[in-house]
Amino acid sequence: MASILDPVLNTDEHKAIKRTALQIIEKDINPYIDEWEANAPFPAHQVFKKLGDAGLLGITKPVEFGGMGLDITYAMAFGEAVGHIECGGIPMAIGVQTDMATPALANFGSDELRRDFLAPAISGDYVACVGISEVHAGSDVAAIKTHARKDGDDYIINGSKMWITNSLQADFMVALVVTDPDGQRHSNKSLIVIPMDTPGISKSARLDKLGMRCSDTAQIHLEDVRVPQRFLIGEENKGFTYQMIQFQDERLIVGPGAIASMERTIQETIDYASQREIFGQPLINKQVVQFRLAELKTEVEALRGLLVLCLDKYLASEDVTMLISMLKLKIGRLEREVADSCLQYFGGMGYMTETPVSRYYRDVRLHSIGGGADEVMLQIISKYMGTFS
Repeated sequence: MASILDPVLNTDEHKAIKRTALQIIEKDINPYIDEWEANAPFPAHQVFKKLGDAGLLGITKPVEFGGMGLDITYAMAFGEAVGHIECGGIPMAIGVQTDMATPALANFGSDELRRDFLAPAISGDYVACVGISEVHAGSDVAAIKTHARKDGDDYIINGSKMWITNSLQADFMVALVVTDPDGQRHSNKSLIVIPMDTPGISKSARLDKLGMRCSDTAQIHLEDVRVPQRFLIGEENKGFTYQMIQFQDERLIVGPGAIASMERTIQETIDYASQREIFGQPLINKQVVQFRLAELKTEVEALRGLLVLCLDKYLASEDVTMLISMLKLKIGRLEREVADSCLQYFGGMGYMTETPVSRYYRDVRLHSIGGGADEVMLQIISKYMGTFS
């Protein structure tokens, strides 16, 4: 199978990563998705251990802590394979493990922290979650209120984190907290590792979501949670900066998987429309259907071109903040367009929960909200254009 970004992700090494991932997906993930969607959450430790044993959870992470030490293109090859998982919840959970909860830990954490938390996350022995969002602070990351004060050699943390993926099964959280209440909002926060069995942590019941049904998502309350100050990642009050750096890689890596899932959905629609008869002939014979699917395919190809441009400039160490923001914006909006249009051609069956396109429709709606809402991406783009006031 050719790569989404052939030939960039099509070396023997890229192919091997993708092939290994697809074998696990086809054998150990896709056959169980219907069950996990109906009886959430999916068993994260079991699935992550399979991926960890294959080396897939630490592709860009340091070799000395169990990673492969490869560049971002190899993580994108894995991301492309993840796009073949037949739901959104598990790819999201994997992304939290590989691209949200662990990059800052890998890049800025002490050797002790990386040994105790990063290494078992890479091996799949630990499940990780990232504590950023709060009830009043989703896309506006700088508005978080959870705070940590020093007490001897410890931090005492109080607050609450909302919509936390993997949190009901997680072994540790990387949490963004205020560590300088008098400081500026972009330079008064730190990233701290919090083991999830620490006294003072309480969890809500699993949140009942529109989509991403098989992932576990909860609200986490922290009341006088005491952790050693050595659990600080990098420098104190640099957490917001670390998080912003992390967002760029995260938004780039999801591109190949998003394209793969859109291509799969379009092809599934073609297959269904070729079999579904309406007014005495296959639905696919209708020009309006042919043209709409052609438009969607064209949009996907245009998105692929933007992804290639982003990757080329990223690998050349250029500032790609605006382009990656455009990529994130377009992915979310095009996924919604593909899902809505394709569901329409399934007719009544498209409205049934057991039909894959209906799951896709529910799952992808999150992508214009999570990881930076469309409006935030537009704000970033406007700033780079010089039009934002």
